[in-house]
Amino acid sequence: MTRATANRAGALARRVAGHVARGLVMIWLVATISFVIIREIPGDPVLAMYESMLQKGMSPDQAERATAVLYGFLPKGSLWEQYTGYMGSLLHFDLGRSLSTPGVEVTSLIGSAASWTVLPVLAGTLLSFLLGVTMGVYAAVRRSGRLGDLLALSGSLLHGVPVYVIGLLLTAIFATLWPILPSGGPVDVEFTPGLNAGYLGSLVRHAVLPVVTYTLASYGGWILAMKSNVVTVLGDDFILAAELRGLRRGIVFRYLARNAILPLFTILALSIGMLFGGSIFIEEIFNYPGLGLLLVNSISSRDYALMGGTFLVITIGIVVANIVADLLYSVIDPRVRSGGTA
Repeated sequence: MTRATANRAGALARRVAGHVARGLVMIWLVATISFVIIREIPGDPVLAMYESMLQKGMSPDQAERATAVLYGFLPKGSLWEQYTGYMGSLLHFDLGRSLSTPGVEVTSLIGSAASWTVLPVLAGTLLSFLLGVTMGVYAAVRRSGRLGDLLALSGSLLHGVPVYVIGLLLTAIFATLWPILPSGGPVDVEFTPGLNAGYLGSLVRHAVLPVVTYTLASYGGWILAMKSNVVTVLGDDFILAAELRGLRRGIVFRYLARNAILPLFTILALSIGMLFGGSIFIEEIFNYPGLGLLLVNSISSRDYALMGGTFLVITIGIVVANIVADLLYSVIDPRVRSGGTA
């Protein structure tokens, strides 16, 4: 290994270590803040259950033991005692038990909901990114023509329409007016879960409208951002030099798109990290039992453990996405690898 290679490896290791350290601090801060805020919300369902048991004739010891079995912790104790117990559980990857579903582990509920969130949100994010970036390049290169104007107009219109409006319109058109797609639910109940054609086909049909809704809702932002970046890069010296040297338009187009797309990779990675939070509006409209809907239900039922666990999972997803985005940026942009200005 040469000295230059060793220096690059050391710099990469220090970069990763720095990001991991900052990420762990961010996760601890989010866990602490969410714990304090949630515990300070007026109205405690655990304490209410405990008091209900006392009113039914249980002794305080019996009520405490019953509450601990149902919810995983005692309803009594100072905030500091609850906090230290909570952080100790997190170190053992234990998010506690759900209050709204007594006895069920929070990790089990989050894992089940995540399986329904990842498919539509991840597919919608990637499709909107690829479509928006491609159309953004054409909108910038053909900005003086009719095609460029139409593409820019489509991005502006879709960027300003709320996601729930898009979802409701698609439902009204393709599930009510022309009922060619199901209006809600993740799968038809008559199919047995498994790797069979009926079940998989039902999954795909039910996922079409949520995926298209998320794609259209995100498309406008990608195409407008890409068009702006391309227009900026068009004025750079290396593009003018390439054109003066008579390079083929395809080569110029390739370098143009590559340089313009670099800033969007960070946004894409963060968007993928945010998929762990799901899309609340999309999941409510299409009755998808994902993480977004789970979070809403946990807030309405004051499920402390489930709220904290969901917030923590979203935070971890964003932190990991930040690390991946920074490392990816350093790989695709040689200016970052060489220590220059990105």
